Amino acid sequence: MTRFETLALTAVCMIQLFLLSSCGAPEQVSYLQDLQRGVPLEVQQPQHLTLKPGDRLRITVFSRDRELSALFNLSGANNGNLASVGNGQQHLSYTVDPDGYVEIPTLGRVLVEGLTRLEVAERVKDKLIETQLLLDPTVIVDYAGLSFSVLGEVGRKGRIEIPTDQITILEALALAGDLTIEGQRENVLVLRTENGVQNAYTIDLTKTESVYDSPVYYIQQNDLIYVEPNAKRRAQSDINATTFRTFSFWVSIPTLIVSLLSLITRFIPITPGN
Repeated sequence: MTRFETLALTAVCMIQLFLLSSCGAPEQVSYLQDLQRGVPLEVQQPQHLTLKPGDRLRITVFSRDRELSALFNLSGANNGNLASVGNGQQHLSYTVDPDGYVEIPTLGRVLVEGLTRLEVAERVKDKLIETQLLLDPTVIVDYAGLSFSVLGEVGRKGRIEIPTDQITILEALALAGDLTIEGQRENVLVLRTENGVQNAYTIDLTKTESVYDSPVYYIQQNDLIYVEPNAKRRAQSDINATTFRTFSFWVSIPTLIVSLLSLITRFIPITPGN
């Protein structure tokens, strides 16, 4: 290697070290950064999902008299309540009407809006006993396809079915595959429709109080969670940023210079002393 090439290579190394040192420390991406280890954390009282108009649920009535209990269950002929689920399977379910009721065969209309699935089961059971239609009913209620949606910088976008009676924002994000490294953790947006109005809530996942005291700590059906990209991700999506303003672009320039100098020195002799 000639003296000229050595000087050029040294200059390139110094430029790269300068660029690396000029970059800030890696962005903190940890959740609940101010959480104190060993200190009990007060959390909100569990908030179970409650039914709203448009929700679907399955109600099954059992008793020792199977023929009699079958009168209170949906049949395949009532395909107005037939809902499709994954893998091409289908199940019978009720849809809560705009007034908050479901129509149960033989039993009639039952108000379910604002109730949990266990409360619905108890209400149907009580009504069966009060009307003396069944003396020993067992009622099982399950939600049918209640879900929330996730958009933005997460591993799994789209609608996600709620698997339990209650789900926190952290559990919801876990079901969505967690935030990507480019996700903005300080400003997660949750949109929720309440009384015909859509309200926006923000959560800072890096701060314990912001997470555990949030009105949307417990996610409800039809909530929409949006994780916006951080500054780095937004810069990458900018056409100009992906060329002249990115770190990798400027690091590649010295490498290109060295390659060009190597080619030049092969064809242009370097006089002694240069």
